[in-house]
Amino acid sequence: MERTKPLRDIRSLSIEDLSELTSELGQPAFRAKQLKEWIFEKNVCSFDEMTNLPKAFREQLSERFSFNTPVEIAKQVSKDGSRKYLLQFSDGTSVETVGMPSRNKLAVCISSQAGCSMGCAFCATGLAGLTCSLTAQEMVDQVLHVAHDFGERVTSVVFMGQGEPFMNFDNVVDALRMLNAPGGLEIGARHLTVSTCGIIPGIKRFAELPEQFTLAISLHSAVQSTRNKLMPGVKKYTLPRLHEAIQQYVEKTGRRPTYEYAMIDGVNDNNPEMEALIEFCTGTLCHVNLIQLNDIPDSPLKPSPMEKVETLQRRLTMYGVETTVRHSRGGDIDAACGQLKQRRNSAKKIILPNA
Repeated sequence: MERTKPLRDIRSLSIEDLSELTSELGQPAFRAKQLKEWIFEKNVCSFDEMTNLPKAFREQLSERFSFNTPVEIAKQVSKDGSRKYLLQFSDGTSVETVGMPSRNKLAVCISSQAGCSMGCAFCATGLAGLTCSLTAQEMVDQVLHVAHDFGERVTSVVFMGQGEPFMNFDNVVDALRMLNAPGGLEIGARHLTVSTCGIIPGIKRFAELPEQFTLAISLHSAVQSTRNKLMPGVKKYTLPRLHEAIQQYVEKTGRRPTYEYAMIDGVNDNNPEMEALIEFCTGTLCHVNLIQLNDIPDSPLKPSPMEKVETLQRRLTMYGVETTVRHSRGGDIDAACGQLKQRRNSAKKIILPNA
């Protein structure tokens, strides 16, 4: 879907562009350095904040450029400290973002697309389909918004919100590099994680990146028929092909991928499913995150009892598979992807595809 175009975002200009701009507007050369500091180091969101620039110069800038930062149209605060935001960009596109504080750290879960085309049965985001992909700056702006709201430095970011990151690969990589860049947010590469449904071409391209960004794969079942029902958008990327691509990734990078496994009562938590997951993981370099499914209103899919989650953790550990139980944050708010947006747009029922 084509998006309306507001004034050009000044943050899209290079250092050379800023130098040319200041010269064109009759300003001395040092103004370009001041602009760079405000935009890329202090991460301001308006020209009014650039207090050491002449007012007339700021007015000239505002006539030609903008800061297309998102507007917060809804926020929920959990008793565990997590905050869920619904942010709207200047063209009306809205996305969800989550801030999760813990022990002097602040993690942010951001969206790479507005909506999603993958159609996963357990995810509220896919109900309305894909609206559009986000720019790199729009992804970074979600992180900046959370940082400003908490008044803290963000220490890690996961691309695990709305959208499939590898269906927006180039912009996601640009965003990763902006978040990692010296003089900017300077978040370590190993603290920047991209979660994919299992888009094999994207996994192969990701393996070629020189930076040590982290890879997570939404697996959710190691039984092909079950995974096809839960994740129809990646049906063509079969489990044997996915397993091969991940092993190639490990050989190329030496990095440990994470498998996200949301446990769904009566769907992927029975003994055959557990055996298949153990077989998929045993003997490979990986980490398994077991998660109780977020309980989405009106969905027929419900979270597995914690006893089953803990049983699977023990079984995986017994086979030498590094496994943790990830306790969902924001359980008392609409923390799952798409829930807050769906609530505002009046939720529709989620239906598990027929067997």
